[in-house]
Amino acid sequence: MAAIDVRGLEREYRSGLKAVRGIDLAVAPGEVYGFLGPNGAGKTTTVRMLVTLLRPTGGSATVAGFDVATQPAQVRKRIGVALQEAALDLLMTGRELMELQATLHGIPRRDVRARAEDLVGRVGLSQAAGRRVGTYSGGMRRRLDLAMALIHEPEVLFLDEPTTGLDPTSRATLWDEVRRLKAEGTTVFLTTQYLEEADQLADRVGIIADGVIVAEGTPAALKAEVGLPHLDITLMDCSDLTRARELLQAFGDVRPAPAGVDVSVAVAGGATEIAPVVRVLDEAGFTVASLELVAPSLDDVFAEKTGRRLEGAAEPVAAPA
Repeated sequence: MAAIDVRGLEREYRSGLKAVRGIDLAVAPGEVYGFLGPNGAGKTTTVRMLVTLLRPTGGSATVAGFDVATQPAQVRKRIGVALQEAALDLLMTGRELMELQATLHGIPRRDVRARAEDLVGRVGLSQAAGRRVGTYSGGMRRRLDLAMALIHEPEVLFLDEPTTGLDPTSRATLWDEVRRLKAEGTTVFLTTQYLEEADQLADRVGIIADGVIVAEGTPAALKAEVGLPHLDITLMDCSDLTRARELLQAFGDVRPAPAGVDVSVAVAGGATEIAPVVRVLDEAGFTVASLELVAPSLDDVFAEKTGRRLEGAAEPVAAPA
């Protein structure tokens, strides 16, 4: 049984605007599913329906085996939710908020403190647990919100753009926690505007545009759809580029070379083709000055499927060490 099963899901507002127009998707238990789309594409509307904050106007969706429209209470017991704006009491300490959240979820009193301390430690807030949340940075509040969403050990966790605007350290901490949750078997539905984040964390990616899903698959499969990786080669002596191109045709299609590059060739084997390419050129008397393996990116996929670049695509994303 899928952890999340969506069939023909729709949301139309009274104004006549149809924000989500019949999407289908299935997320397996323990899978990290990346949900990408430009602003206004329907990402947040979809998430709000899946976490029972917004009622669908068409189609159906089940989360953890329960219908979001007819069994919302059962869904809420089994999910954790960290939305873009964390609703935190700024006058309480981090520890107090964690313990209150645990109590509200019915965790036995004898286990509340230990569970709260464990999660605060996991998100790197042990030293700040006794401070009022109003003194926390934006990244610290986001990490606390994640810890609160995990207090009852949910089957499915929804993260709505959890790292937007965070510093590299906070972003790396959240990435590590998502990986740990996956290892523990938690299903994670992750919306993000960072393509590298989806590439690093997601088992599969769905791209939504104008309320419909326009592409879905593993990051590797989606990137393969837009072309093979290619080698961009600059030679010390480029007086006989025709001969160099002829030699490299044995490895794959020779592409139009970008500015500053002498020869560009598609290579199905990726990095494994570098040594053979250099060897063939060397034996023919060519000396390689520089060589770069360029792989298709999720940004390329996104651009091809939606006709635009994602807002966060150009922003640097710090990967955990």
